[in-house]
Amino acid sequence: MNRDELKGKAEKAKGYVKEEAGEILDDPELEAEGKAERASGKLREEFGKAKEKVSDAAGKAKEKVSDAADEIVGEDEE
Repeated sequence: MNRDELKGKAEKAKGYVKEEAGEILDDPELEAEGKAERASGKLREEFGKAKEKVSDAAGKAKEKVSDAADEIVGEDEE
């Protein structure tokens, strides 16, 4: 889990609290602010997940290229 995922989760939690507080206090503005914050947090969390997947894929690609290069070098030495 990366920083964006954690911040997104925290933002979603904060938004949930605001949304519930707005509902309890009958404050539509606070409730709307909470909903917006939850949506923003979800977006950030999903961005973090996507970033993690890209990073993993890049690491695997780098590993494959390195393995292929090692094979080529090994063939040249024979």
